[in-house]
Amino acid sequence: MQLLNRKLWRDLRRMKGQTLAVALVMSCGLAMLIMTRSLIRSLEYTRQHYYLTHRFADVFVTLKRAPYNLLDRLRAIPGVAAVQASIAIQVTVDLPHLDEPASGTVRSLPEAEPLNLNRLYLRRGRWLQTGESHYLLVSEAFAEANKLQPGDTIALLLHGHRETFRIAGLVLSPEIIFEARPGASLPDNRTYGTFWMWERELAAASNMEGAFNYLAVALGPGASAQAVQIALDRLLEPYGGRGAYARKDHPSHTRVSDEIFILRILSVGFPAFFLSVAAFMTHAVLMRLLSLQREQVAILKAFGFSNAQVAVHYLKYGLIIAGLAAGLGTPLGILLGHRIVGLYHMFFRFPDLHFRLDPGAVLVALAIGTLAAAAGVGTAVHRAARLPPAEAMRPESPAQYHRAWPERIGLAPWLRPAARMALRNLERHPAQALLTVAGLSLATALLIVPNCFRDSVDLLLGFQWDIVQRQDLNVGFIEPRTLDSLHSLRRLPGVLSIEPFRAAPARIRFGPRSRQLAVVGTPARSLHNRVIDRRWRQIPLSPAGMVVSAKLAEVLAARPGDLLEVEFLEGQRRVCQVPLLAISEDLTGLGAHMDLDGLNRLLGEGALVTGASLALDSLHRPSFLRALKGIPHVSWVSIKDSLRANFRQTTATSINVIQRIYLAFAIVVAFGVVYNNARISLAERARELATLRVLGLTEREVAAVLLIELAVLAWLAIPIGLALGSVLATAIVEAINTETVRLPAVLTSRNYCFAAAVVLGAALLSATAVLRRIQRLDLVAVLKAPE
Repeated sequence: MQLLNRKLWRDLRRMKGQTLAVALVMSCGLAMLIMTRSLIRSLEYTRQHYYLTHRFADVFVTLKRAPYNLLDRLRAIPGVAAVQASIAIQVTVDLPHLDEPASGTVRSLPEAEPLNLNRLYLRRGRWLQTGESHYLLVSEAFAEANKLQPGDTIALLLHGHRETFRIAGLVLSPEIIFEARPGASLPDNRTYGTFWMWERELAAASNMEGAFNYLAVALGPGASAQAVQIALDRLLEPYGGRGAYARKDHPSHTRVSDEIFILRILSVGFPAFFLSVAAFMTHAVLMRLLSLQREQVAILKAFGFSNAQVAVHYLKYGLIIAGLAAGLGTPLGILLGHRIVGLYHMFFRFPDLHFRLDPGAVLVALAIGTLAAAAGVGTAVHRAARLPPAEAMRPESPAQYHRAWPERIGLAPWLRPAARMALRNLERHPAQALLTVAGLSLATALLIVPNCFRDSVDLLLGFQWDIVQRQDLNVGFIEPRTLDSLHSLRRLPGVLSIEPFRAAPARIRFGPRSRQLAVVGTPARSLHNRVIDRRWRQIPLSPAGMVVSAKLAEVLAARPGDLLEVEFLEGQRRVCQVPLLAISEDLTGLGAHMDLDGLNRLLGEGALVTGASLALDSLHRPSFLRALKGIPHVSWVSIKDSLRANFRQTTATSINVIQRIYLAFAIVVAFGVVYNNARISLAERARELATLRVLGLTEREVAAVLLIELAVLAWLAIPIGLALGSVLATAIVEAINTETVRLPAVLTSRNYCFAAAVVLGAALLSATAVLRRIQRLDLVAVLKAPE
């Protein structure tokens, strides 16, 4: 075996370019596998540890107002282990450095005892001191976005009264790992935050003495969350309960779960595709190496090496490639994982989030890489083992020579000799040509996917904030109000148009499926918040029924014409059967839309609104925003430009970083596949090319034979690769879509041109390398007959 090992290392030195190309392609797949699986482990471990140490609740309820003496009945519900009642109200925040008013949620803290559930983590500053007033704690994300520090002051508009507070500390909460305004699917940390103050202060400011409007519940071992939710809804219905929901439906928990879900998809799809390409390349290298070493196989067997020894010898090629790929892919995956975790700090707020390498992922990557290499060399190993020595001593039977099909149809006069030779060779070896086309097609397809992500993000930004939302900002009221309340907003400077809306919390059911969300009522032909179909046409709302987003229709398995059961969770809590009239296109969250008058009729409370959308004159925008801070009945403000900017800085940045990583890997694969095929083709035909040189052809003419072959194969492969890439990109983008954010599959001519250009560029660079090899051909050595 020592002699075989010596031969192995000599072959590897001679084939170092091809070996490195295959190892690089395989290492890209292994790096992605290690990166994504380790990120999953990092998020899952960190979240679970955070939940356990800070006692994150299992069930949550928002309600209107309930007395504290109700808690004993709530604790008596079977399956309930602990309850935490508190006050949570929406407020407007006045920050001197912001023209626009910010908004937030103020939560109460019990002064007599520590929090039982949803405990806070102090990042900076100090805790609130017993007996002190006008101090509060601020969520870290909001404080960082606005450069607030412990000791700074902040003004809140609490139920119409402006009060100034001093910041005691910056904190984290397991309830706001991902912090966004209630009902919003996208964050805006600059204009929305969470605050905590002593319960006595908040109760006095909001007229909630002796009462609570928010409840968190921890379940006992083996308890049914659904049974507890039903019991809570029954008990809290007289107190304005808006429907209990489990941890899995908590907005913050959902966003982290969505990220883990996306990583699971990416940890399978991309590595599998890359490793398939690597296995294909390994197969091509070993099969063609074996065809060049038929005589060597015969000599090895003639000198007494068994079939098993020869098979193991060629199997080692694949194992060495897998080992080299693992050695390159593991540190690369770790490095990229650290980079992604750094991005997660922008929008996931954990006390301690670090990249945690998954040792199992490294072992799985090594095993998968070995299997991919073994699959690639399997046919070659089998062929080497079964090749009889006497047959191996004979050269392979020459191919039958005849004119290529372009010549047979009369194109011969227009073809140069080099082109004829290239076309004849391709036709004589259809299997090799097919494998090469397959490899180039896969490389082209991989280039489509990353840029599809980039184009999808661009479309989402334009669709959501230019096509659907035409307003400049939305404002919400503390309580539902009559239409007359809009006059105070309409009189503010710079208002061009104003449209009312009403958001009513509801549980929508169809068959066994349900979702809890806000049904939004707007004017039938709203100019601001438009309801758009998949062809980007506005859907006029009708009082006779409801329009839901495509994702909500998919979740409910409902189609136009079906009757939806809508249980409103406020006011008279009516349960209505509402026809589903149409399905809208929406890329964030779940949406249910109705005509404003029709919604108010179903609620039975008169013509009320919960907010308004406004379009502004840009010249008067600063003065409008300053004036808005003084309107007491406004509880929150959502500014479109801020949401768009924050999305670019967080979600879009994360997607684009991942896109650039995958794009770099895809380019490596493209160059590796093209270079590998060019080198193999040169190695196979070295004697033929040297013969042509001896017969008087110039280096350029000899090189033209190989280059024309490569050009024809690329010309055939690129369209196939573009079609395959389109299918692959669409499948991956659709697979990672969640209820929170959905990317449309966008396939542009720019994407196709880029993929084709990369493959052609790889072909040109590979051609340059081939030309240099041709110039160094040893004509005497190459022409020596093996016998």
